[in-house]
Amino acid sequence: MWILRRLFRTGDGTEAIQIELRGYDIAQADQVARQIMNRTELIEGVAGVRLNRQEGRPEQNLIFDRAKIAKLGLSVQTVGRAVQTSVGGSRAGQFRVGGEEFPIVVRLRPEDRLSTQDLDNIAVRTPGGEIVPVSSLVKTNRGRAPSTIQRVDGQRITYISANLENDVALGDAVQRIRADLSQMNLPDGFSIAFGGEYEEQQKASRDFFIAIALALALIYMVMAGQFERFLDPLIVMFSVPVAIIGVVPTLLLTGTTLNMQSVMGMVMLVGIVVNNAIVLIDYINLLRREQNMEIIEAVVEAGRLRLRPILMTTLTTTLGLLPLAIGIGAGAEIQASLARVVIGGLVASTLITLILIPVLYVSSHGALDRVGVWLKRKTEATDLEPVQQPAT
Repeated sequence: MWILRRLFRTGDGTEAIQIELRGYDIAQADQVARQIMNRTELIEGVAGVRLNRQEGRPEQNLIFDRAKIAKLGLSVQTVGRAVQTSVGGSRAGQFRVGGEEFPIVVRLRPEDRLSTQDLDNIAVRTPGGEIVPVSSLVKTNRGRAPSTIQRVDGQRITYISANLENDVALGDAVQRIRADLSQMNLPDGFSIAFGGEYEEQQKASRDFFIAIALALALIYMVMAGQFERFLDPLIVMFSVPVAIIGVVPTLLLTGTTLNMQSVMGMVMLVGIVVNNAIVLIDYINLLRREQNMEIIEAVVEAGRLRLRPILMTTLTTTLGLLPLAIGIGAGAEIQASLARVVIGGLVASTLITLILIPVLYVSSHGALDRVGVWLKRKTEATDLEPVQQPAT
């Protein structure tokens, strides 16, 4: 389930390509982000490039004249508190009526705090009793503040998002962008990373390879318990890498990319391709156990009798997935890669398994039988050696 959640998370509305520009300086980050956006727009297959950071809201900055404030015996906290009380208000007490309490907030009247010019009229009382306007203690300038500041791992980040044109693979587009941005000189303290669907795709790929390893381990343990031996499951597992011989040509011939659906098909293929080998080896063991056949004789007889069931299993699975592999209809192309991987790997594995598995079985069990005979003879020779009587 965790693999499915990872897979379907890529379709939750995230951008196909999301370039993460990490750096502390916001003003410099905006300039670098626009350079990246302009370069990315020129890359083939990339469309709809945009910045996530909007133009900041206007603000009035107050810069305290600390030397003058200290000369008058005031502190920065006192001046700042006076500005806060006049504009934003401060709590002066509580008003109680009938057991209910209402806060008393003190600040200027609405008509006295309409514009930034009203800040000049705010008065501050010095320790000597003198009234000083705030305008004589601060310097003002206008600027724009960012509406939001996003962080990842404690670093400020700017997102440059983009979509892909039709028939452009996500991995190819990211490689082109990475190659182009590698020629760009970033300021000190800035770095670039890739997120969006590409990041989720990389995480899902790692998870799928872990799933394949777990599937192989679980299949081996189940077969070892059923066969009650360790060698036969190893012979069966040789049919799994053989399936890759059919997967790669199928992807190349059909023009299918190695995406999440095709990797999911490989996970399914691990459990499907071993069925034919299990049927063949189990019947070989049955003939050797119940009819006392020799290895080669049992392998030939099992191959002759199990050929039809193996071919029927392969054909039914292949024909059942064929409509999905053709990809007819809206949205069918998404699942087509899964079916193509399963069909190509299953057909190749079946044809090779009919030759490879018998050869491996004969060679491995023949070697074990020879070792067993040699150990038996050595044991018998040891038992027949005369026992020397001690000298009297």
